[in-house]
Amino acid sequence: MSKPSIPKGTRDFGPRTMARRNWMFGVMRRAFERYGFQPIETPAMENLQTLTGKYGEEGDQLIFKILNNGDYLAKANGEALDSRNSKALTSSISKKALRYDLTVPFARFVVMSRNDLAFPFRRYQMQTVWRGDRPGKGRYQEFTQCDADIIGSDSLLCELDLITLFHEVLSELGVPGYEIVLNDRRLLNGLARAWGIEDRFQDFTVALDKWDKIGNDGVRKELAERGFDAASVDAVMGLFDLLQSPDLVTRLAGIKAMFQADDEEAHQAFAEVEDLIGLAHAAGVGENVLVFDPTLARGLNYYTGAIFEVRVPEAPIGSICGGGRYADLTGIFGWDGMSGVGVSFGADRIYDVLEHFDAFPTEAMVQPQVLIVQMDAEGRSAAVDALHALRGNGTRTVLYPEAAKLKKQLKHAAELGVSFVMLAGEDERAQNAWTVRNMETGEQTVASLSDAIGIIQSALS
Repeated sequence: MSKPSIPKGTRDFGPRTMARRNWMFGVMRRAFERYGFQPIETPAMENLQTLTGKYGEEGDQLIFKILNNGDYLAKANGEALDSRNSKALTSSISKKALRYDLTVPFARFVVMSRNDLAFPFRRYQMQTVWRGDRPGKGRYQEFTQCDADIIGSDSLLCELDLITLFHEVLSELGVPGYEIVLNDRRLLNGLARAWGIEDRFQDFTVALDKWDKIGNDGVRKELAERGFDAASVDAVMGLFDLLQSPDLVTRLAGIKAMFQADDEEAHQAFAEVEDLIGLAHAAGVGENVLVFDPTLARGLNYYTGAIFEVRVPEAPIGSICGGGRYADLTGIFGWDGMSGVGVSFGADRIYDVLEHFDAFPTEAMVQPQVLIVQMDAEGRSAAVDALHALRGNGTRTVLYPEAAKLKKQLKHAAELGVSFVMLAGEDERAQNAWTVRNMETGEQTVASLSDAIGIIQSALS
């Protein structure tokens, strides 16, 4: 019999991990609702045509396709099968796929539910997504996204809301040294026009998007392999030179100088970026937190305006959050003109960062706080009464299910990580009392049930 295993890029979550994850989700959920976002959920699988063509050529290759039910080869494209043309074959053997992200399913949901929604509509969604990425540090094939979107408005105040949402959530989670990175796809459009590469915009942004993985030399090589001439490559690499200056004013001035003087879209986008940065600073997002990065591309096709990433420079993990403005996402499903903006919190990567820095607070754990020992069968009734009294006061409590040797029960208490053990043998019961043992200090106190509960609650608070 083979050993049990799970697919690469997936994980089991034990009690300790789940307690921390649920704490994180609770922080996010409370913030989302404080900002007026409403919860939705969409199916784990979508029609393949819903997802295809929305994430760029490379993204499409990472979508997990689901084989048709039954004999999936019965209606397969025989010519594609014989010629081993997987792209042509896929459409005949797969009609569904696991969702790649939450944004495209959200756009589909909005179009299908538009008569039931009040616009601008604010939604949050916390669900699993799947991508056929190569598994690695901070990169999984199954992971959870926590998204917040505002659709039905093109106001810059929506971007501001999402920047401050990033700041509040990540601060409350205790993520150390994070940076909220900002750019605008319209600025990149302006650069492409200025350099005469607008017809190669997708290749341009894909190369930029790989910079954090392949560095300057890798980007140069990538651009050259995609057919960019030397002058265009040098112009693109000039963007990375701007990153050598941490000064915001210098970076902004540097990119503005690269635009054509008559490029209205680029100059309007630049003015909006400056305005947004000023609004964010006034809202309490410090200059050391909000970073303008003219190389940020966010390679997904649907972004058309402001784009965001959150990075933790000192962590061995890539971006932990992302998002941006999309001018017409619902247009892909036949409803034109609905502008929106959204962000996604990468829960799994945030978890990895907090674990890397040992930054989880004690309140993230939900293991039992008290174990009640059963000394003998005669004490069962009193033990059950104590159990209900402690739980009734909000204390996480378990009762050892049988009368066993004290050493065995104390060993179990240590394994559970409880703070206190309560026990009542024959002598304690004769006094209508309980022995309370502090598992950290070893100190023991004999007290009535009500006093014992008070001692425990006082210590835990």
